[in-house]
Amino acid sequence: MYGGAKAFFHALSRSARLKRLASRHGLATPESFASRFIAGETIESAIEASRRLQAQGRLITLDHLGEGVRTYEGAAAATREYVSLMHVIEASGIERNISLKLTQLGIDVDRATCIDNLRRILQPAGRHAFFVRIDMENSPYTERTLDVFETLWAQGDRHLGVALQAALRRTDGDLRRMNELGARVRLVKGAYKEPASIAYQRREDVDAAFVRLARELLDAGTYPAIATHDEATLAQVCAYADARGVARDRFEFQMLYGIRRDLQASLVERGYRLRVYVPFGREWFPYFMRRLGERPANLGFVVRALLRER
Repeated sequence: MYGGAKAFFHALSRSARLKRLASRHGLATPESFASRFIAGETIESAIEASRRLQAQGRLITLDHLGEGVRTYEGAAAATREYVSLMHVIEASGIERNISLKLTQLGIDVDRATCIDNLRRILQPAGRHAFFVRIDMENSPYTERTLDVFETLWAQGDRHLGVALQAALRRTDGDLRRMNELGARVRLVKGAYKEPASIAYQRREDVDAAFVRLARELLDAGTYPAIATHDEATLAQVCAYADARGVARDRFEFQMLYGIRRDLQASLVERGYRLRVYVPFGREWFPYFMRRLGERPANLGFVVRALLRER
């Protein structure tokens, strides 16, 4: 059922008709069904949401949603938009932390285009003290993403981090590879439906891999980001950090905008660093559907979260 839910919502995310319908109604008002999980379609709405979160003691990273760009022109436009967004973020005074996907920047066009576009973002990011996280996409992009990351890391870009997915069997090796570099890793469970030959299929196996990898990051990582909403997983990570004497300023937890706000508040109250991933933009529908497909019966999870907080 775990993999079936992912496959179902992944299929829905590719429906052009459903996307058109959702785009008309999903963010039409603050009470619309997607507004809980998407911080609007504009940078102004994302900045407003970020200010509220920072006032609550939470860190933020902004993600201008978009993926699957397959033309030079589209990748160049996405790059220019990110550079422009950084100027707006800087002027706003909010935290300078952004996330992006390489399929926005032309990795499906060619490697050189993607690297050039990412470099165009990293140059002003470095001058203005931004941290840039490369999100990990589905498995056909794993090695290419790490290759691009390592290329720019070797050229001296240290204000750059990457995400790894615990669901992939290869991640043990990738994590050691990143730790040896001293790179900042965001550990997630993984939102994509992947074949059994390369990924764990049972939720309990993914959870076990996540905890194992999180412990390795706490032992040998560079300011790791542990991204999960699961209370049992969080409890194991917190217990391990305490037992190993890992100071709370040496790592952070990360959660998605609108998910388990009660748990987010609890972590902050207990003195942990908590960063909220703030997605925004017109291309929100595929992201939203993946969030629903990350767990079996995730619609029930969303409904229960809403009822709990009411």
